[in-house]
Amino acid sequence: MLSKGFEVEVYTATPQGEAVGLSDRIVRDLQGFVREPDSRNVEYTTPPCTRYEHLLVALLQPRRKLRAYLQELGNFTIMPGSTIPLWHEDQFFRSDPHNPYHTYIEQTYGTRVVTASIHINIGIPDTETLMRACRIIRLEAPLYLALSASSPFFRGEVTGFHSSRWQMFPKTPRIVPLFRSHQHYIDWTNEQLALGTMQNVRHLWSAVRPNGANRPYDLNRLELRICDLVSDPTHLLAITALLEARIQQIIDSHLDIDSCFSMEELVQISDRNEILAASSSLDAELVHWQTGETILARDWIKNLYETAYPLLKQSGTVCFLAPLLKILEQGNEAQRWLQQIEQGQTIDSVVQKSIAEVAVQEAQLMDLLL
Repeated sequence: MLSKGFEVEVYTATPQGEAVGLSDRIVRDLQGFVREPDSRNVEYTTPPCTRYEHLLVALLQPRRKLRAYLQELGNFTIMPGSTIPLWHEDQFFRSDPHNPYHTYIEQTYGTRVVTASIHINIGIPDTETLMRACRIIRLEAPLYLALSASSPFFRGEVTGFHSSRWQMFPKTPRIVPLFRSHQHYIDWTNEQLALGTMQNVRHLWSAVRPNGANRPYDLNRLELRICDLVSDPTHLLAITALLEARIQQIIDSHLDIDSCFSMEELVQISDRNEILAASSSLDAELVHWQTGETILARDWIKNLYETAYPLLKQSGTVCFLAPLLKILEQGNEAQRWLQQIEQGQTIDSVVQKSIAEVAVQEAQLMDLLL
């Protein structure tokens, strides 16, 4: 089994769904939390784990600590979703006014970057194997967005996108190639830094990127950045299990790009598929990178599920994959919220109900684990 971990961004808010900037106090008082440029977000990172039960504890414990601290500050909580659903004012709330990188982000992108997400990191120690996995997972990244979409609301409106976050997020640089090798990634990164299209090595905001302690040189993990925030921990583990199984297949079979398209055409197909998945998630009609055929996202995911199942059964972790079928049958979080809107509920009521339900679910899971 591969090591895996999460970078988790969440909004702090009132139970009524109003996002509130508290990150300066959270970072000051709670170990393990870091700032995002806007103070309404806060982030924590789980340590790498190979076992899913340990990963679940690592995911939930910081949230439990954060929820308790927010109650000490006042009647505050954690808000699900990847965009601020009820906020009408287009205003940036700086968490660190003296940070020049934050100044650049605010002036360049504005509130388009004020989103919450989940980044999934999978450990791959061999560098060229890592680059090979990055190439293929980049082409299949829209499937993970389709499973995780949770931002159909923005500024009090139904946007028409299941992932408003990924639709508006400023992917940077505008064109990111499929890296042919580690050296290609090094040369390309240094070129972008020299051109100013990247401000630093972290300023690569694409669906997938190689990660490590000293980018672009020392790399040891694949970072999937496309996913919206997944509120249900069991759903997040299922998505991660699918990703790990796919990467294990890539490693074991030495799978690489084998397509009727050129590398440049594959980048264009991937970018279009990302927007289609942001729009319609599981119901998106995507272009398969190997064959060029049109396929529903949910059907493509089912195909990956069927190939992942025996691999995870062999490792004894197939139970963590099981909730994936529930997502395919009942819809992701965005689709379930939109169903409630179609039934006559308001955005406010949907958001407030979800805030309460997620808090109860997390508490119940922690009680089972402890």
